Amino acid sequence: MTDNSIPITAVAVDAAAETLVLEVLRSGHLVQGPMVERFEERFAAICGVRHAVAVSNGTVSLVAALLALGVGPGDEVITSPFTFVATINAILETGATAVLADISLGDYCVDVAAVQAAITSRTAAIMPVHLYGQMADMTAIASIARARGLAIVEDAAQAHGALCDGKAAGSYGVGSFSFYATKNVTTGEGGIVTTDDDAVADRVRTLRNQGMRGRYDYAMVGHNWRMTDVAAAIGLPQLDRLADINAARQRNAAALSEGFAGIDWIVTPSTADGRTHVFHQYTVRLDSSVGGCDRDALCERLTRHGVGFGVYYPKTILDYPCYGEHPRVVAAPPAQARRAASSVLSLPVHPALAGSDIARVVDAALR
Repeated sequence: MTDNSIPITAVAVDAAAETLVLEVLRSGHLVQGPMVERFEERFAAICGVRHAVAVSNGTVSLVAALLALGVGPGDEVITSPFTFVATINAILETGATAVLADISLGDYCVDVAAVQAAITSRTAAIMPVHLYGQMADMTAIASIARARGLAIVEDAAQAHGALCDGKAAGSYGVGSFSFYATKNVTTGEGGIVTTDDDAVADRVRTLRNQGMRGRYDYAMVGHNWRMTDVAAAIGLPQLDRLADINAARQRNAAALSEGFAGIDWIVTPSTADGRTHVFHQYTVRLDSSVGGCDRDALCERLTRHGVGFGVYYPKTILDYPCYGEHPRVVAAPPAQARRAASSVLSLPVHPALAGSDIARVVDAALR
């Protein structure tokens, strides 16, 4: 990379966040408190749900959602083989079995037919992963879940503010979000569980607080999964700007796709009918069979020109022995997921990019 390189992601904390963080520091109340409550209320409104329960990170939010739904040993949870490993770790943490259903190359999310084929008498929940900023086909998945009496846990870690048929990510069942540093909204580390179910929300609040409903009123075995007020203060102003943050990413994505128009070996991301894409990542798929170059060559080209990139993800979950040989990870060979893993590449799309940066990214990829 050169000194004037374009990073794959850029973290920006504005003056409003600095003001709120100082307010928290000066208050002397750094742990979960009024700032977390404000953050939760604002996020619930964004998702159009009654409850949003903040926790310490996105992996914890998945575990908490599953446990609050009563998922555990003997149960199966259907999810994607093409995801960050936290998705699988959360299922295994509960004692349940992860059943991996192949993806669609159109949106990189679980294929609806594959989900339907994976359901057994032990299936307790479907955990679709909304990858790169676009939701899975939640209208179809929700219909399947209703018909079979299954719970839904949306892994929406990359889909803050995304929509499917007018409904927000996190509103189709129990939602789980991450606020890790690279996400469209960040608190550094953090997560949140969204739901309209009062009982689920109560269980998550109790689980995150060492199993206490009140001070020393232990209702269940719990954990310390609390978000701090400092973290909430960093994220709260971003929630107010989320529409603008996502719009900037969408504009940058459109400009990148325009730059790659007519380049048949670069398959640019598409947005399915009825869905919005908030472009947590701008991910292309390379088809070197029609010319151009393969992924390794493109990575070298981008590096030479100082353009950051990421490969999310270089293997499917099954291709790591610790999961592929795990007795509670089950899957048919995920042909489409493996095809994606061998050929996807993500390019900078974050709001800090200028028009000249976009032009430079396109130019670097093509020469």
